[in-house]
Amino acid sequence: MIKTFLILVILTNFLHSSQQTIVIVSLDFNSSKAKLSCYEDGKKVLKTIDVNIGTKGLGWGIGEFKLKQKKDEPTKKEGDKKAPAGVFKLTSTFGYAKKENFDLKYIYLSKTLICVDDSKSKDYNKIIEMPKVKPKSFEQMRRADKQYELGIVVLHNENQLRQAGSCIFLHVQKSKNASTAGCTSMSLDEMREINSWLDGSKNPILIQIPSSSLKEIKELFPNLPL
Repeated sequence: MIKTFLILVILTNFLHSSQQTIVIVSLDFNSSKAKLSCYEDGKKVLKTIDVNIGTKGLGWGIGEFKLKQKKDEPTKKEGDKKAPAGVFKLTSTFGYAKKENFDLKYIYLSKTLICVDDSKSKDYNKIIEMPKVKPKSFEQMRRADKQYELGIVVLHNENQLRQAGSCIFLHVQKSKNASTAGCTSMSLDEMREINSWLDGSKNPILIQIPSSSLKEIKELFPNLPL
């Protein structure tokens, strides 16, 4: 009973601390397209846009707390080409420009920054400077295709659980209808508008779900006009 009570207290505090929420809803777990809407203090801001998610849709990820998962619903794994479903903190923005006037922490992506997707590495799921001994698997953050020209870090799998998925971002789309390897993408202009809106002092979060989980989200976040 004490454990359950503490979980409820933590959950309540988390839900009330966030003033900015990005909600991404796909038709189902297999869809590679979704709708993105932004909310602040319980009111919708910006326009709803179409976004691309994982080539193979969604899989339940590791976020701030667990939503209800049915037995036949997929779980996010490394390399499965699924974007994580759940509720996640948005910790920082990033991009190729040395400076940006954003109110959420900004990471300048130099040529030496990588994100590690080798789950056996101590730096799994982290953005780091390229070490002397390279991880067995990683991706360059300053990509030639400019998909990371501007983006947002999604705090998924913070505790680095092996094979649970890594390097999850909101970023610039490869093309209008191009699905991703597990992130969520949109146009550069749309990405910039969202980055300019986000404010670290308002504890922004991402809710990314299939439409079948909308009822649960409405119950947890009754202030959101979904």
